[in-house]
Amino acid sequence: MEYLKKSDAPVAANDERIQETVKTMLARIEADGESAVREYAAQFDNWQGDFILSDARRAELIARVPEQTRQDIQFAYRQIKGFAEAQRASLTEFEVESAPGVKLGQKIIPVNCAGCYVPGGRYSHAASALMSIATAKVAGVETIVACSPPKDGSINPAIVYAMDLAGADIILEMGGVHAVATMAKGLFTGVSADILVGPGNGYVAEAKRLLFGEVGIDVFAGPTESAIIADDSADPMTIAVDLVSQAEHGYDSPVWLFTTSRRIGEKVAELMPKVAADMPNQEVVQSAWDVHGEIIFCETREECVRISDEYASEHLQVLTQDTDWWLENLKNYGSLFLGEGATVTHGDKCSGTNHILPTKRVARYSGGLNVHKFLKILTYQEISEEANLDFSAVGSRISRVEGMEGHARACDWRLRKYFPEKEWDFPVYDQQHYE
Repeated sequence: MEYLKKSDAPVAANDERIQETVKTMLARIEADGESAVREYAAQFDNWQGDFILSDARRAELIARVPEQTRQDIQFAYRQIKGFAEAQRASLTEFEVESAPGVKLGQKIIPVNCAGCYVPGGRYSHAASALMSIATAKVAGVETIVACSPPKDGSINPAIVYAMDLAGADIILEMGGVHAVATMAKGLFTGVSADILVGPGNGYVAEAKRLLFGEVGIDVFAGPTESAIIADDSADPMTIAVDLVSQAEHGYDSPVWLFTTSRRIGEKVAELMPKVAADMPNQEVVQSAWDVHGEIIFCETREECVRISDEYASEHLQVLTQDTDWWLENLKNYGSLFLGEGATVTHGDKCSGTNHILPTKRVARYSGGLNVHKFLKILTYQEISEEANLDFSAVGSRISRVEGMEGHARACDWRLRKYFPEKEWDFPVYDQQHYE
């Protein structure tokens, strides 16, 4: 491999300033509850009104949404909901008889409450509302609390419409760390989230990370990442346009090109500054490309796969011939986009796969948000008296190998109770009666 352009960014490190700020805020909210949240809302959102969106206010904001916007959000909702339903159908309950008299089973039960964070800062992410809320709804979550920061006097009306359409039970006009903590602790709503999902800035991501354990979270999130794999058949302009489209997420959003064609790599390097310069947010795009962008030339497609899997990009486009080969061989990515017709924007907005995805190489061991994140896979068992002849004997012996006498005696008790006349070829404790 050879770098045709290498990132100038320092090695990624935890932002201690963000960590300390978030720790302080969470500790304050833990101690003072709703009063602390009100102070933070006034400080960061310039908000002093009610946090829970009333039915009347919800209807008022929805009425502001243009008809074409409604139709587009409905289109995206149908796609996202349909894909989530297919995911749900792929996971089933079952019961098997693993041995005579032994039933083992799997139940699938949704969490009780999901807290869905929807960003509303630089961009108003109506699609994010669909991604989290609709997916939770399909999973069967009983209560869905959604939040988004107010801007210019309210949440963005399109976000409210998307939240309402997707099935949010409670909408909070609130953002940032205090919104995450509010959902986790059930402040103002009286219902605590079992899982927190949705993208956000570094402070939101850190709050979710610190609250993990007290609640579940979807993914450990960082700045948006996008990579493209291209061979000599790819269109350099398509590559440049698509890389720029993802670089606009933020100054620290890396975009990468892995290519088996030196010609393609060099041409994209030439085009990127020109395409970036034509963007209204040129400064953001140019910074992301200059500091974090990379182009890597690979001798073979096998080497390209190895490099791509090492980066484990959040979004991965494949602009090559024989996309089936790449689908078969690529292993680490948040979501895959095969062929020129599929750009990351489709996945971000309307195609149906979820755009809440792992970053920072987390795709090595985890996928993104999906229906299964809202579901608990619970097991059960039923063992007959007759089956205890084998299972309690084995359980007793293994327990004593491990030095766990209490565990062994729980099995011994059943052996003595169910088979009082049997003699054993291993020690079986004769439990005393304490009547």
